[in-house]
Amino acid sequence: MNVLNQLRCGGVLEAIRISCAGYPTKRTFDEFLDRFGTLAPDVLDGCDEKSACIAICDRMGLKGYQIGKTKVFLRAGQMAELDARRTEVLAHAAKRIQRQIRTYLTRKEFIALKRATIHFQKLWRAQLARVLYEQMKREAASIRIQKHARSHSARKSYKELQAAAVVIQTGMRAMAARNEYRQRRRNKAAKIVQTQWRGFHAFST
Repeated sequence: MNVLNQLRCGGVLEAIRISCAGYPTKRTFDEFLDRFGTLAPDVLDGCDEKSACIAICDRMGLKGYQIGKTKVFLRAGQMAELDARRTEVLAHAAKRIQRQIRTYLTRKEFIALKRATIHFQKLWRAQLARVLYEQMKREAASIRIQKHARSHSARKSYKELQAAAVVIQTGMRAMAARNEYRQRRRNKAAKIVQTQWRGFHAFST
């Protein structure tokens, strides 16, 4: 009688009765929660193991399961049903994680591309500024050269004009001197002719 009481208190007799009643699959509460806790993760907090196992079975719509003192007893096919639901949940979670990873990687690539674009734009603006600065320097130098060339050309033209004026003035003075010299010679010759004529006329009379 003592042995029977011990078996009854240990749940052995109940386990044998449930197993014989058509529950081929049994799992301890800890094993059941480790395997199927992902089916209802919200019930794991704040519930004892037995209550959590009952909540999971009820949420999955299992009919006819039994809860012992330390184990969950499932009818034929219920373990496979739970495994199928678990596979669906894990697959959905995996897809969600993959989407999050792709979103993270895409965002990371976008941020890197955006930073690279901003950096390239800064480099391009700096290069463009240098090119414009060099172009402005060349244009300023060209303007200075043109001004210098125009100034040099003006000075050269003025000097050439001044030299031409001097040549013209010198030529005019030389021409005037030659004309004056010829006029003096003509006047002198006329005086000589007049003197000789007077002398000849006086001698004739």
